[in-house]
Amino acid sequence: MLDEDEIANRLLAQEPGEFHFPELYGKGWNRLSIGDKVKIGREFLNAVRKGRFPGVEDTGRKKGGGRVYVKRG
Repeated sequence: MLDEDEIANRLLAQEPGEFHFPELYGKGWNRLSIGDKVKIGREFLNAVRKGRFPGVEDTGRKKGGGRVYVKRG
């Protein structure tokens, strides 16, 4: 399950610009099963689309095997 409070805290430290969600999620990402990665990634996408993380947008593009987001600042 996506911990929105933890992600919001990590976003505060994130520099403006494009990023992939696994970069924001952190070290534990590679320990997750593929199913959990898909689920958590989808939860993040839906939260972004609902405006739960102000200043963060889905670019609608994929690059390097993952969806690209942008933090405006």
